Amino acid sequence: LFDLPLQHQVACMCEVLLQSGCMDRLTGFLHSLPPLFLSSSSWPCPGKLESMLKAKAAVAFHQGRFADLYALLEGFSFSPRSQSLLQQLWLRAHYMEAEQQRGRPLGAVGKYRVRRKFPLPRTIWDGEETSYCFKEKSRSILCEWYHHKPYPSTQEKRELAATTGLTTTQVSNWFKNRRQRQRDQTTDMTGSVIYPSVCVLCGTHPAVSQLCAGANSASSHKHRHNRTQSQSATSC
Repeated sequence: LFDLPLQHQVACMCEVLLQSGCMDRLTGFLHSLPPLFLSSSSWPCPGKLESMLKAKAAVAFHQGRFADLYALLEGFSFSPRSQSLLQQLWLRAHYMEAEQQRGRPLGAVGKYRVRRKFPLPRTIWDGEETSYCFKEKSRSILCEWYHHKPYPSTQEKRELAATTGLTTTQVSNWFKNRRQRQRDQTTDMTGSVIYPSVCVLCGTHPAVSQLCAGANSASSHKHRHNRTQSQSATSC
């Protein structure tokens, strides 16, 4: 075991680097720690351990190591303050794996099927039903408002954010995506509905954008590598 002051410093550094979105620095910081520091048994304080595990999960996602990410998220009961970010990582990772397998972006229906197949583990979820990445209660409020007024003003978006517990950006993105889906359903003459593939939660945490960029890069590299191997085997 290492002393509490040092434990506190490591946990604080993990939180600061994660909040800043500096994934390369966070990765380097974790790699600089002795193996003892990365062992769960060395952390007598669960709150400090959570900060370190959350950082490890973010790095695993950033590097496209999704199996490691899932193991981390399923192996520790995270507090509500961490669950929003970790839920995004869980969903994003499964979306990206499905997109890599199919070779195309997922639409709303595809994402729904992924969420049904890979539900959030109770270690990062309070048990309340979610829909399109939002709590059902929040989505119901937004849907009701949309039928009343599809183009809320800036002030109304702020009020909706306060009511639903979401951010103004989340509310704005939800209305934008909902209007786009409505237009697609109205204008598509082929009978197929095209849904936006952007999750309305993307960007709610300062680290998510860079995490997604890193994971996409790692996933794309792995996909290209596998495709090259397949082509080489075919040519032999």
